[in-house]
Amino acid sequence: MLYPVSTLVLAPILIGQGSYVRRVTPRLPEPEGRRHGAVGKGPELRLLILGDSAAAGVGVSRQEDALSGQLAGDLARDYRVIWSLLAETGHTAADVLEALGSAPENQYDVVLVSVGVNDVTGRTSNQQWRACLRELADRLVKNLGATCVFFTAIPPMHVFPALPQPLRWYLGMRARQLNGLLENLCNRDDNLEYLRVSFPFEPGFIATDGFHPGHDAYRLWAEHSAAAIRRRLVTTPFPQG
Repeated sequence: MLYPVSTLVLAPILIGQGSYVRRVTPRLPEPEGRRHGAVGKGPELRLLILGDSAAAGVGVSRQEDALSGQLAGDLARDYRVIWSLLAETGHTAADVLEALGSAPENQYDVVLVSVGVNDVTGRTSNQQWRACLRELADRLVKNLGATCVFFTAIPPMHVFPALPQPLRWYLGMRARQLNGLLENLCNRDDNLEYLRVSFPFEPGFIATDGFHPGHDAYRLWAEHSAAAIRRRLVTTPFPQG
């Protein structure tokens, strides 16, 4: 009840603060660099990174320093990583689902998904959020052959430096709610895993816009994700083609 009541009571303030944040926050570009490739030696691991601006690497200038480059590089110590990046700034869960539907249906062993911040700011309903996540998970496993899909938790928006109060508190509350629904979904499906990464909000970990990950945050995210993927593949080996 707190979220709808807060929406009603704080609406004038939240609308004003939201407009102000959009006006003054720098719009950082997606980094340059390849969005697919192959690196490393060993068993073949087909990896898809899917989602929003964080998945796309906004906050750094090169894909090598973003999640895709750092994750593929980490996993390349043990695998021949054939990786692809399908991500775009502003994408909600519904947008990610639509983009996936128009992309070639390649086969993947592991998929890492980053989505949710734009669903928080865009006020996606609980029903829409659950439905999109369920369809996205089903499509990744059944159509693209993923052995495991990692859903990264929505970051703690209640500490985002770019957001004033009470907007910061309000969006943080909603992020926690959507994370709860996401975690519940993952807990009910053996093919899914909920991935929470704790980022220190200090220089190097936050981009200049006060909103996106910085270089060190992408490194930490990649290390955490690579460790989770390795653990998962020990218990659920992917098929060798």
